[in-house]
Amino acid sequence: MNADTTLVTGASSGIGLHLAHEFASHGHPLVLIAPVEEELNAIATDIRARHRVGVKVIARDLEIADSAQFIFEELQRENVDIHILVNNAGHGFRGKWWEIPIDVDLSMIRLNIEAVLRLTKFFVQPMIERNRGKILNTASIAGFEPGPLLAVYHATKAFVLSWSEALATELQDTSITITALCPGPTDTDFFPKAGMTGTKAFQGRNMMAPQDVAKVGYKGLMDEQLFVVPGGMNKALVAARRFLSEGAQARLNQKYYEEVPASEQTRHRGDVELETASRK
Repeated sequence: MNADTTLVTGASSGIGLHLAHEFASHGHPLVLIAPVEEELNAIATDIRARHRVGVKVIARDLEIADSAQFIFEELQRENVDIHILVNNAGHGFRGKWWEIPIDVDLSMIRLNIEAVLRLTKFFVQPMIERNRGKILNTASIAGFEPGPLLAVYHATKAFVLSWSEALATELQDTSITITALCPGPTDTDFFPKAGMTGTKAFQGRNMMAPQDVAKVGYKGLMDEQLFVVPGGMNKALVAARRFLSEGAQARLNQKYYEEVPASEQTRHRGDVELETASRK
C-alpha cells in the first residue's frame, strides 16, 4: 500500500476520474475535488469498494477564488497532509475568439490557470518543509502550439507547460518533482462541453481513452518525468510540429477544429472509453 495521500481536482469524470482510480489502485488515499458533492460521494463509494483506500471529498467550484484556501484550511483542520497534488480540472470552448463572450474566456483562465496557481501556492509550501512531494499538472499537446478556434484554451495550456518547467527548475535542489501530463484528444466530457463532438479532433483516429491517459500519467509522475505525452501519434505530432512555423501550426489546428460532414460523424462521447473498459 502507498501512504502518499493524493489530491485530485476535476475528479468527477474523464481523465480526473481515471487518475483517481489509478492512484487508488496503487494504494494512495485520496482527496477528490469537483463542484457536485453527490457525484463525488458516488465516486468515493465506488473507489472505496474497489480499491480499499480512504477517500475524502470536498465539493468546491475552483473558479471561485477562495476555493483553494478553503480546501487547504479544511485539510489542515483534519490533519490531512497532501503528498501528491494533481491539478487536473480544466475546460475549453470552441469558436472564433471575438464571438466568444469575455466571461467564457475568463472562465477558462480562472479554472485552467488561476486555480492551478492558487492550489499549488498553498500545497507546495508544506511539501518544501517536508522536502517531499509530487505535483502532476494536466496540460495538453495544445500547449505546444497556437490553436485558432480554441485560442484561449491553447494559451492556458501553454502557460501550464511553461510554468511547470520553470517551477521544476526552481525546485531542482529539493526532492519535490513536477510533471506536466500532455494528452492529445481524449474521450472525455471536454468535447461535448466545448461544442466539439463534430470536429475532426473528436471524430479522427487519434482519440485515446481517459483510463489509458491516466495510466501513462501516473507512471510518468512516479518516474519523475517533466513532460509526459501519451500515445505514439501524439508524440509524433508534438515532434513534427516543432519543425513548422507558428503560422503553419495554427493553420493545421484550425482545420483540426473545423466541423466534418454529418455523414462522417460516427463517434459519440464514451465510445472509446467504454470500448477500452470492455477489453479489460
